[in-house]
Amino acid sequence: MLMGRHLKAIDTVPAASRPFVRRTRSRVKPAHFLFGFTAACAFVLVTVVDPYSGATASPYFQIAGSTADDGPAQVVLVADGYTNTITRDGYAVTEKPKPAPVVVAVEKKQSFTAPSAAVPDPGSAQAYAYDAVAARGWGEDQYSCLVSLWQKESGWRVNAENSSSGAYGIPQALPGSKMATAGDDWATNAGTQIEWGLGYITGRYGTPCGAWGKSQASGWY
Repeated sequence: MLMGRHLKAIDTVPAASRPFVRRTRSRVKPAHFLFGFTAACAFVLVTVVDPYSGATASPYFQIAGSTADDGPAQVVLVADGYTNTITRDGYAVTEKPKPAPVVVAVEKKQSFTAPSAAVPDPGSAQAYAYDAVAARGWGEDQYSCLVSLWQKESGWRVNAENSSSGAYGIPQALPGSKMATAGDDWATNAGTQIEWGLGYITGRYGTPCGAWGKSQASGWY
């Protein structure tokens, strides 16, 4: 009873006569703030360095999902979210057309012939010429052309001389002294004249028939 009356007495104390009690807000300790800031920074750092380590995906790193329909594509990712796609265009290789062959007309060399020469007398100038022609690998046709050519020029005479031009000998060398390259006896020896004449024909016309064709066309060789 005494305790009950004591409690009742306390409750009946007027509010104005009760002692004043100041209530203050609880402050966050600096240690708690530092710990929270450090944890937030660590989370951001892990997200940036390794975007695949957590469930949260960073907006600065994206994985290319697919390729274009027309071929493989390369995707360049930029921090601001801009995507540059480079597409490899397809190409075809075509063979360069071959140029049409050019037909070049080849002029057919005209062959000249002469009447077949008779068998030369042994020891004659023509007999010497026959052996010299064969020694150069020419056939009977070339010998026949040679016989016709020099028959026209000198009649196969060793001392034949053209009074107007000064040509001399069987091949009618102009001047006759040219035949000295074949021998000193060029003025009297049929063999020396024939050797010089065949050398001249070979260098100028190729064959006796070539020289005969020139003589037929222009009157001289």
